[in-house]
Formats: sequence, C-alpha cells, structure tokens
Amino acid sequence: MTPNIIGLAFIVLGVFIVLGKWVRVFTPLLQRLYLPSSIIAGLLALLVGPEVLGRIVSLFSSDDFFLTQGLISENILAVWSTLPGLFINIVFASLFLGKTLPSLKNVWIIGGPQVAMGQMVSWGQYVVGLLLVIFILTPFFGVNPLAGALIEISFVGGHGTAAGLSGTFEELGFSEGVDLAIGLATIGILTGVIVGIILINWGARKGHAKQIGAKSGISTEENNGIIEFENRESAGRITTRPESIETFSLHLAYVGIAIGIGAILLEGLILLEAWTWGPLTDTYLMIYLPLFPLAMVGGIIVQAISDRFDKFKVIDRSMIDRIGGFSLDFLIVSALGTVSLAVIGDNLVPFLLLAVTGVIWNVFAFLFLAPKMIPSYWFERGIGDFGQATGITATGLLLIRIADPDSKTPALQGFGYKQILFEPLVGGGLFTAASLPLIFQFGPVAILILAIVVTIFWLIFGLLYFGRK
Repeated sequence: MTPNIIGLAFIVLGVFIVLGKWVRVFTPLLQRLYLPSSIIAGLLALLVGPEVLGRIVSLFSSDDFFLTQGLISENILAVWSTLPGLFINIVFASLFLGKTLPSLKNVWIIGGPQVAMGQMVSWGQYVVGLLLVIFILTPFFGVNPLAGALIEISFVGGHGTAAGLSGTFEELGFSEGVDLAIGLATIGILTGVIVGIILINWGARKGHAKQIGAKSGISTEENNGIIEFENRESAGRITTRPESIETFSLHLAYVGIAIGIGAILLEGLILLEAWTWGPLTDTYLMIYLPLFPLAMVGGIIVQAISDRFDKFKVIDRSMIDRIGGFSLDFLIVSALGTVSLAVIGDNLVPFLLLAVTGVIWNVFAFLFLAPKMIPSYWFERGIGDFGQATGITATGLLLIRIADPDSKTPALQGFGYKQILFEPLVGGGLFTAASLPLIFQFGPVAILILAIVVTIFWLIFGLLYFGRK
C-alpha cells in the first residue's frame, strides 16, 4: 500500500465526515434520533461503496463497468479496514488521561449503585447471549459459539470495541463476527435512543421522572450540533508555549506513551503465559488479547505518574477529549464503510435474535431491577445505565440530560464515577476483550456459568446493599 493511497484514504474519510455533518444539520429526523454525524457519514460511505451501490450497478452492467465497486476503490477500503484496530487504541488510551482520579471511597459512595447496576446488566448480556447461542443459534443455525459475546461487545462496547476486536475475530476463525458486531452496535445506538426516549415519556407520565418540567433538555441549536458563534470556546487549553512545543503534539505524544506502556504490558502477559500456565494447561489466552484495554491501563499509569510528578499539570483533559473524539469519529466511519452486508444477510435471523434479546434484557433490567437496586432517583440514574448498556456512553449521557436537564439529581456525577470501576473490566475493558478467547478455549457453557455467577453476585449485592438504603 503506497503512502499516496493511505493519504487519499484519509482525505476521502474527511469528505464523508463533512457530508455526514451537513446531512445531519439539514435533516430534522436524524436530529431527533440524535444520531452522531460519524454514524451518518459511515452509512453514506456504505451506501456508495461496493456493498450497496456497487451491487446495484453490477445487476445492470458488465463486471468491468467503473461503478461496479461503487464510488470507493478497493485500495481505499483496504486502508479503512485497518484503521479501527489502530484508532481504538487511541480512544482507550485517552479515557483517563487528564482526569484527576478521585478516591475510590468517593467513587463508591456516589457511583456505587450505578456500578452494581451496570455490571449486572453487562454480565447479564453475556448470560442471555450465551443461552441464545447454546440452545438456538448454534444447534439450529450453525452459528459460531463466539456469537454469545456479541451483545455485550456491540451494545456496551459500541462500534469502537466491535471494530477493534476485528483481529481477534479473525484469529479465532469467526471473521464474520466483526460485521455482525458493527451491525449490532448500530442497532444498539438507534434502539438505545428511541427506546430510551419512549421510557422517559413513560416515566414522566407515571411520575417516575420527576425532573422533567417545562424546560426542554435539548434545545434546537443543540439538536443540529452547531454551537452559536457567541458561545464558542477554545477546543482545549494551551498548556505549553508554541515556541517550546505545540500543545496538541505533546498531548498526542502522551497518548502514544500510554499505548506503548499498554503494548509492553501485553507482551509481558504473553511471555508470562508462555512461561507459566500456558505449557502446563495447554491454554493460551493472551495471544488473542487485543491491545486497547491495556492501552487504557497505560493511560491510567501515565496519569498517575503525572499527578505525582508533574507540578505544571501540562495534560489538559479537553485537549485529550479532542484527540479521543477525532479518533472515534474516524474509527466509526471506516468501520461502517467496510461492513459486509452480505455477511449480515447470510446471518439475518441470528442477527435479529441477538439484537431483540439484548434490548429486551436491558429494558427488563431498567424497569424491574433498577428501582430495587438504586436507592434514590432510580429513574434518572437507571436511564443512563440503560443508554450505555444499549448504545454507548454518549447515549447514556444524552438520556440523563433529557431526564434531568438541570442536573438536580446525582445521576450525572454517579454516571461519571461509575466509569472508573466499570470500563476497566466490561464495556470494552479487559473481560470484553478476553471474552472471545475465553469462549474459544473453555467453551460457551463454562463462560455461561461464570457469567451467571457474576450476574447473580451483582444483582444480590445491589438488592441487599444499595437497595436497602
């Protein structure tokens, strides 16, 4: 692959991101669905690529017609297919950089109920997914047992995690899994927003959502995603003088160091396994573990060192947010643009069963378990967990914003604190990344038993510890 092709691939990505933004600005329906512009851009790329436009044109023309591959060449798609696995490392390395890590005591006091709820829902997604695989999808449709992890990978992990695990899917012989996962992630975001807003309207009618009043949670200006000119702020604080070093460059370097630490940790785990339990048990898991969850650990280490030794506090969270946001946008567009619709079509019934099962479990957990596990403001706090469990973190934040527009409840703060004890393990964390090799090595039944035990633990803990308060 030549440098010119790689450069052109990024230019084309940029074109679709711009198109996706302006399509959203002038399409009220997409605004009401709160679809991110990056998802719109990825869907546009999919429509004009070989999977949609190319297939339509090939029905009415010869194979050598220039549009049989759509408007995006194979070389560009080849570059795009490699980007999710790279950008996901940046996204996860950025999660905790620039954040002052609060004490675990404060995290537990404020965010504890949402930690228990989030963990229970996420582990429960493995339970329902593996049950579906063991009793229906594998016996009747011949689906790979690894599909039992797809609900949690796609719904809580989102597009980034789904695409970032593409290498693991390939190595474990389930290459179609990445297309199914990205498709499920798209379904998850759509249903998370739509079902979430339906639940908020229901909660307002029933008196559960007490913070919804005359004030609308999202203004017209916020809907189209454009900040008014007079309200625009700097994208990040400049913490270094440009003649010394560009601030953006320094922050990008810190992200790179976090990823490097993660790579060292991963290699260390691979070597440790090769020297210890690997030869004794003939079980090798670390070689299938992707880099991104350990890049997150690397970010925590870098931030801890910065808090201890950097008296100038040069790492600015808003600048890190820009780096992580840029990476996630490019990741989503490239991942959606390279999805194989043929794979989803060949597995349409299993795909729909996984999607419907995941949504039903999340709605059940919110309506029947959240009121018993969250001692106060269960609706406002639980709706955020529902949004994250069905879509992504941003979906949870959006639903909290609608249900509690003036932030009068601890929902937003608890949701933020929850991530510290949530994301390192599930939702794209260590177990999410390890779930595929674990199912591959030990089988779906063993992991189902583990998931049931952990789900029941968090359920009982939430009911008896937090629910009684």
